[in-house]
Amino acid sequence: MNEARTNADGGMETSYGFREVGAGEKQRLVNDVFHKVAKRYDVMNDLMSAGMHRVWKDAMISALNPRKSADYKVLDVAGGTGDIAFRIVEASNRLAHATVLDINGSMLAVGADRASKKGLTPNVTFVEANAEELPFEANTFDAYTIAFGIRNVPRIDVALSEAYRVLKRGGRLLVLEFSDVELPLLDRVYETWSFNAIPKIGKAVTGDAEPYQYLVESIRKFPNQRDFAAMITKAGFSRASFTNFTGGVAALHSGWKL
Repeated sequence: MNEARTNADGGMETSYGFREVGAGEKQRLVNDVFHKVAKRYDVMNDLMSAGMHRVWKDAMISALNPRKSADYKVLDVAGGTGDIAFRIVEASNRLAHATVLDINGSMLAVGADRASKKGLTPNVTFVEANAEELPFEANTFDAYTIAFGIRNVPRIDVALSEAYRVLKRGGRLLVLEFSDVELPLLDRVYETWSFNAIPKIGKAVTGDAEPYQYLVESIRKFPNQRDFAAMITKAGFSRASFTNFTGGVAALHSGWKL
């Protein structure tokens, strides 16, 4: 069991939480996790963030400041339930169009149902595909967003390169992800909560602790803020930066295709 955090050189490709798995095996395991938690996705994020994910997502949309135009197109990756896409469409006065891409059909089914209930079906398209091989032409989107999903992609460098490819010149990448807590006392409290409480609560709520164990371990393995910013730069993006939320429990990363 290797608990060391990966870095800008990679390592998440064969990391399923603290377990090392064979090349190509991680995606199947991650898919199984999200098939299990799809209908409890909001509960999962509430557990992982003590409810703060809603505030962080709102801050992400404020940073994006989507243009109020029918020509504005955003790709939201690993966003099957539509949480980010719906916020973007609403922030654009229901003018923008969001394409939600997820590799997991169970998550997409939840999102499509929610879009219908919210009356947002005309503004949101759901696509089942892999973040490492986007089924879109180059220079298609004004923005690429991904919230709490990049750490579950096996080849993060490939996904970032694909993000760069499909963005228009002047387009923006925004990545919201759990990160490395930088406040000395908070880091201990959060780690204790994550590893001792979250899997137990997850089991009580959903009947299965294993998905939550993987998710908290994957947070601990993900590169810290500076290493991930370096990965964004390496993929070709300019002006890579990050903003810590709640002492680094999460971070919002930004990059531009200039």
